[in-house]
Amino acid sequence: MPVQSMVVVGGVAGGASAAARARRLSETADIVVLERGPHVSFANCGLPYYVGGEIAQKEALLLQTPQSLKARFNLDVRVRSEVTRIQPAARMVRVREHTSGREYDLAYDALVLATGAAPVRPPIPGLDRPGHFTVRSVPDVEALTAWIESGRTERAVVVGGGYIGLEMAEQLRRRGLAVTVVEALPQLMPPLDPEMAAWLNQELVAHQVALHLNDPVVRFEAAEPGETARASIVVSRSGRRLPADLVVLGMGVRPETDLARAAGLALGASGGLLVNDQLQTSDPHIWAVGDAIEVRHRITGEPCLLPLAGPANRQGRIVADNLFGRPTRYAGGLGTAILRLFRLTAGCTGANQAGLSRAGMRYQALHLHPASHAGYYPGAEPIALKILFDPDTGKLLGAQAVGRDGVDKRIDVLATALAGGLTVDDLAELELGYAPPFGSAKDPVNLAGMAGQNVRAGYVRLAQWSEVATLDPSRTVLLDVRTTEERQAGQLPGSIHIPLAELRARLGQLPKDREIIAHCQSGQRSYFACRLLEQRGYSARNLAGSFRTWKTAIGGAN
Repeated sequence: MPVQSMVVVGGVAGGASAAARARRLSETADIVVLERGPHVSFANCGLPYYVGGEIAQKEALLLQTPQSLKARFNLDVRVRSEVTRIQPAARMVRVREHTSGREYDLAYDALVLATGAAPVRPPIPGLDRPGHFTVRSVPDVEALTAWIESGRTERAVVVGGGYIGLEMAEQLRRRGLAVTVVEALPQLMPPLDPEMAAWLNQELVAHQVALHLNDPVVRFEAAEPGETARASIVVSRSGRRLPADLVVLGMGVRPETDLARAAGLALGASGGLLVNDQLQTSDPHIWAVGDAIEVRHRITGEPCLLPLAGPANRQGRIVADNLFGRPTRYAGGLGTAILRLFRLTAGCTGANQAGLSRAGMRYQALHLHPASHAGYYPGAEPIALKILFDPDTGKLLGAQAVGRDGVDKRIDVLATALAGGLTVDDLAELELGYAPPFGSAKDPVNLAGMAGQNVRAGYVRLAQWSEVATLDPSRTVLLDVRTTEERQAGQLPGSIHIPLAELRARLGQLPKDREIIAHCQSGQRSYFACRLLEQRGYSARNLAGSFRTWKTAIGGAN
């Protein structure tokens, strides 16, 4: 039976996309969008940049208004209208208007839940003290900026080192505040593997942001005699007392499922709304999209939460297609995401090592440090690039990259490769755009594929940075093949030094009864060394990412 009345609960990415697509597919359906907040469509990913002033006008964040959606799509958009109850048997929702207090029932043929996610607010004593803010809506950042401008605000403490926490740390520094980031976990940005996240630690410190990892906040207190703090003294588990004129809570988000749970809809293992591959909930007349739902990870197959704008937009479109005669399935998510932190860009797609380990999947990790474009052209910057692939099939499983230039391009190429099920052989053969200002004849993506091919062909065996501390010197030799000048700037403890250019002449200095772990600065010259050694009867492995990865990982762990 055709859908005559569609009610969408929540706007922003998923809800607004579902409603607009539905109108393009049906001119006659009655489509109502109910949004409890004052704005139906706003750029919540842009909120930190409004705080820092990069986005100067609040109006730039408002993508659509009820009036524009009415004029363009004939949508009945009702802001400040909160759904307080779903009645699945009657196919009705109870709505309360915030401005008037009036309540009424609204019938539907199809209900789309786009209720989003709410900031995590753990039961930490003092959490609700004045001067503590979350960043999830336009009113949130209006209140935050008003607080900054209403009195002396010099020191900010950001609790949480995920996307919002790091973006806010950057933007508060841009406003001239002294900023401290406190993270309960041993690393920033859990979607990244620890040695990749460690590059972000260095960038924070380089921009005078204090960083405390593995040290959760236990309470927020009023200032004691001799202390000054307009908002709170932030007390961590280690006993640190951090004075804050402003506190930003960036401890993640949780799916907003209270309404769905009360209606008897099934929830998934991760706490999000359970949906099938058509995004239909356990009730055949109710669909759900966006941050509130649990999805399947396309690489590991695990249920997961992916609170990202891109997937939410596509899910809204898919729901509308399914409701109006174009059956479409959601393939699951890759978790492709990107972050700018001062001069660095960090991106990831697919699975990380922790996710692959949880899923019991075999993988090989590979680190490279290629240049963002041709090295002879001015301005080339190194990219710390990591790929994870199946050692048996060569199939790409995940990728991460951090650098000052060219990260977005490579992550997007690798996300496309993941979606297409490509292997490292395919990466090596990709024909990508090349001119000196933009790339190299062997693009970093090609180089990653070629390195993967070498591993699978048995031309080189790898050691990982995490193995260095546990190597037995009676069984292994750490060989540094860098130049003397490079070694003087830092070295692996216990390593011996034979520059690559001298290696053939000095092979007699290396024992054949011990395994040799070779390294250079980034891994290429030590690969050459391993090929030489293996063909001369030595057992050798190349340290993946070499000194650059090891040094960053070890520094980030301290």
